[in-house]
This record gives sequence, structure tokens and C-alpha cells, in this order.
Amino acid sequence: GVLLVESGGDSVQPGGSLRLSCQYSYSRRCVAWFRQAPGKEREGVAQRDFGGANIVYADSVKGRFTISRDNVRSTVYLQMNTLLPEDSAMYYCAASEFESCGRLEATEFTSWGQGTQVTVSS
Repeated sequence: GVLLVESGGDSVQPGGSLRLSCQYSYSRRCVAWFRQAPGKEREGVAQRDFGGANIVYADSVKGRFTISRDNVRSTVYLQMNTLLPEDSAMYYCAASEFESCGRLEATEFTSWGQGTQVTVSS
């Protein structure tokens, strides 16, 4: 599997911004961000493949979140703008077994980070 380590979670006010980072041990994989709030299922937020194509966002974050990756630094980022209270969750970085991404579903991904907490509250 791929070792993934997230960072960047914090508490922010509604309307604020955060950038999450995920350093991975092997770059030639589709990578994604998921989130899970208490009592809810894990939800796919965004994904992009090794070549930078197949970028997919959940409808709930389109226009507010941006996924990017730096394969030289072996890091994938999630820039989150205009944060809402409903964005509060544990955010996880994930990698699949393939360079190209399939569906943005948890079952497509085999390696997971430990998570970083994002709390949006006034």
C-alpha cells in the first residue's frame, strides 16, 4: 500500500479557508480526499489521477474546493474556500491501486491516511 500522512486541519469560522496537505510515499496513483462527519457515511470530496486528469468533485464542494498535486514533493492538496459548518468533518487522504481514477467511492481506494479534523464554527 501507499503511506499517506495528512495535515492542515483546524478550526475556522464560516466563510474562511483552509489548505489540507497529504504527503504520500508513492506518486503513481489516483489520489482523493474523503470526509466523514459523526454519524454519517464517508463521503468522497475530490479526486485526481497521476497525470492530472479525471478531476472530480462532490457537488457539495464544487466551486469552493480545489484538489491539486505536486508529484515532485509527493503531496496532494485540498484548498477549501468559503467553508460552511456542514464542511466540518474528519478529512482523509486516500490512494487507489491505479494511476487513473475510477469512481469517487471509498471502495475504489485501498490506502488511507489517519485523517485531519476540520471544524467550521462561529
